[in-house]
Amino acid sequence: MAAWFTQRTMVQAQWVSGQALRRQDLYRNFIEVAARCYIHALQHDDPDISGLVDLYADISRMRVVSSSEVIESAERIAQKVLDTYSEPDKSFGELRGMVKDHAIDLLHDFSQTCRMEQDFAVGRVGKYASSIPLKRDGRGATIKT
Repeated sequence: MAAWFTQRTMVQAQWVSGQALRRQDLYRNFIEVAARCYIHALQHDDPDISGLVDLYADISRMRVVSSSEVIESAERIAQKVLDTYSEPDKSFGELRGMVKDHAIDLLHDFSQTCRMEQDFAVGRVGKYASSIPLKRDGRGATIKT
């Protein structure tokens, strides 16, 4: 009976770890696409349709696997990107000033929300979630060691 319980716990920990890695990949992609779209929106009036499609596709994937807080944060980012296209274009000097004042960090709250979600998921499984050795190879693929 103890062996079955241990096996069940390990399988559950592996599943949670796998889910966490899949969400991390999704969030990383969303962050990259959102950052590119936001910088494009700051400098152009014409929207990057391909980038916006990728942004909303990532949000749709989040609706399947993410907490409502993460989804709401992602939707706020997408709305800010869309709203930015209607604002006057920023010069490189203005962008530099925004970076200096930390006003360009559109993704800070999203990153924090994702971190809280990850901490909660790991906490649900307890110590076993960290006992499954997982790492990534040079291409970003998951390797179980």
